[in-house]
Amino acid sequence: MEELSHWIDGKRVPGTSGRFADVYNPATGEVQARVPLATKAELDDAVARAAKAQIAWGATNPQKRARVMMAAVGLINRDMDKLAEKLSSEHGKTFVDAKGDIQRGLEVIEYCIGAPQLLKGEYTDSAGPGIDMYSMKQPLGVVAGITPFNFPAMIPLWKMGPALACGNAMILKPSERDPSVPLMLAEIFKEAGLPDGVLQVVNGDKDAVDAILDNDTVQAVGFVGSTPIAQYIYSRGCANGKRVQCFGGAKNHMIIMPDADMDQAADALIGAGYGAAGERCMAISVAVPVGEGTADALRERLVPKIEALKVGPWTAGDDVDYGPVVTAAAKENILRLVQTGVEQGAELVVDGRDFSLQGYEDGFFVGPHLFDHVTTEMDIYRQEIFGPVLSMVRAKTYDEAIGMAMDHEYGNGTAIFTRDGDTARDFAHRINIGMVGINVPIPVPLAYHTFGGWKKSGFGDLNQHGPDAFKFYTRTKTVTSRWPSGIKEGAAFNFKAMD
Repeated sequence: MEELSHWIDGKRVPGTSGRFADVYNPATGEVQARVPLATKAELDDAVARAAKAQIAWGATNPQKRARVMMAAVGLINRDMDKLAEKLSSEHGKTFVDAKGDIQRGLEVIEYCIGAPQLLKGEYTDSAGPGIDMYSMKQPLGVVAGITPFNFPAMIPLWKMGPALACGNAMILKPSERDPSVPLMLAEIFKEAGLPDGVLQVVNGDKDAVDAILDNDTVQAVGFVGSTPIAQYIYSRGCANGKRVQCFGGAKNHMIIMPDADMDQAADALIGAGYGAAGERCMAISVAVPVGEGTADALRERLVPKIEALKVGPWTAGDDVDYGPVVTAAAKENILRLVQTGVEQGAELVVDGRDFSLQGYEDGFFVGPHLFDHVTTEMDIYRQEIFGPVLSMVRAKTYDEAIGMAMDHEYGNGTAIFTRDGDTARDFAHRINIGMVGINVPIPVPLAYHTFGGWKKSGFGDLNQHGPDAFKFYTRTKTVTSRWPSGIKEGAAFNFKAMD
């Protein structure tokens, strides 16, 4: 069995706590590795070392930092298959999906190559007699990223890239469920020219998280995970004077209007609802057809597509649509909520509870499920299931449909399928949700825009990647400068105009 490590000062370092977490192969249910769980002392030591390394890195000009980003892009592309294989073996997602996970993170690193432009300040010449004013964007110092299991490459890259490009040192605490890819990425950044100590990967559980939140040297924390933990990290981090951005759970609605292309809508729901076994914060888990005719037509198209889905291990290649969920506990929670849906009166149209794969009986596979006639009071509507379960909630009118999405406590992503431009425009403007798709089922913004949900899906005033990331990982300093050359004036005891 492989024994993993931390990444400290440019090398792999064994843990000293004596505590470990098991890393499973979700397809077989077997433990394939152990990962050490850091103590507060180990975390604090990593932070102290990062703080020393950050001084020189922060003083490095943005163009040289951008060259490290550029080199990392080439090396990640070189190692794409190796990274994807390891990601699939620990997470369970298909090989193609694993490569997509890496690619969407890589796009943020590509964006960070523009750091020299993105970090430019502003300048005002002659703001007053002999007075010039200018601003500069400076790194915060040591920052931390706490990242989830469901995107073990993408989200760490979303955190690492902007933080490092801005001149910070980063403490990355990846999920202990699939920690190998973040360690591999740390090795790649070292090969790309990142100085030792600027990126530290510290594996751990709540003890490590609390140590990050309580460490006075850590200036900012970015988190992605469930809403209860997001609220906890946001509250504790802010109470300790840190800049914090936290992204939590989701319950993403897709509204299907009567004029929509039903085949297109059904295909979109299959990919958005069941891809990656539904373990995406941007998965569509609620379909809201408007009108009984629309609902019946959509259901007629969905059922055969769902029943034809191929579930299996990533090693089966293109013959698999999605793989297992990440742990046995995740599987149990999904099936518990499915049973709750049945007990609360929803119609289970496609039942995947008895799914079993020959040769992989101990794997964490969950068959696809489709519910119809779901109501907004049911647990399967209110809670994030994070599995291959799609619920249909029938709406009589467009206003009723949009009201469901707007009234839900989560506000991560949403979509509408329609051929009517007025309806689409109204939807985009009225909806109180952070990311909106119009005939696009998973509206994840590209790297040069920002990613972030509203309501209980997001905490903090700045989003991930894009321009917001460079704001989050820097602080602005404004300088008012005068070089007296014959200017004489007496002391001033009040604010006054510079003209």
